Amino acid sequence: MNVLVLGGTRYFGVHLVTALIKYGYEVTIATRGKAHDSFTSQVKRKYLDRYDSDSIRNAILGTRYDVVYDNLAYASNDIKCLMNSLECEKYVMVSSAAVYRQKKINTIESDFSPENEKFKWCNRGDFSYDETKRQAECALFQKYTGQESIAVRYPFVIGEDDYTGRLLFYVEHVIKGLPMNIDNLNQKLGFIQSNEAGDFLAHLSLVKNNGPINGSSKGIISVGEIIKYIEQKCNAKAICNFNGDAAPYNGESEYSLNTDKAERTGYVFSCLEDWIYELLDFYIRRVKN
Repeated sequence: MNVLVLGGTRYFGVHLVTALIKYGYEVTIATRGKAHDSFTSQVKRKYLDRYDSDSIRNAILGTRYDVVYDNLAYASNDIKCLMNSLECEKYVMVSSAAVYRQKKINTIESDFSPENEKFKWCNRGDFSYDETKRQAECALFQKYTGQESIAVRYPFVIGEDDYTGRLLFYVEHVIKGLPMNIDNLNQKLGFIQSNEAGDFLAHLSLVKNNGPINGSSKGIISVGEIIKYIEQKCNAKAICNFNGDAAPYNGESEYSLNTDKAERTGYVFSCLEDWIYELLDFYIRRVKN
């Protein structure tokens, strides 16, 4: 199978490429050439700017792929920029749980239907992150209906290789006694580990599917529970007040993602409690050392 990955040089994109190589696929990474990767001769490389239509056209025109993974589409114009030159059997876009306006426990894919939304061409900075992600899905499922496509909706992706530092924020602030402003201490949230996010994307190469699909570890956890574990593990006390640093998961309401559709494809997600505390231990060691 001939596979192209846009965004395969860091975070869960690396795990995706690793899984695709294990499948025995012929994998090409689309990269600007600025980020190092460790895949050596295991992959091919196309050098392009993901957000420049001419660059994309010059790099991939005339090449047909079985599957294309796009970890870098943030807005509707990003979809157009790629689709006008792309030839593939299946296109898999990484979307986000942020597309759901009313997240709740057991959020299902039909809670946001991009086919029924008012469509707008836009760039990444034109609207908020959640709205530009919605419009990226709208472009895909309203303007390119002839293309077999999947939009994978993930909650917060976390792992030892998480470059965002969001989970690290809580660990660091508790251990160092730095004040935090937290507005959702007891709301339980969904997560998925970065290696599992990549692995599930690779699994979708085997699946005949179309439309949005949720991916998430089983179970949810609150920021309060995370902080309590850090406090107990480190014999420390969190400082929470309105004058503290704004916490990265602020503004999130309690929710979980229903993964029945994904699991009907044969994929089994991990249980959050089986790995979240080991990940917190990793960050605790990192801060203390």
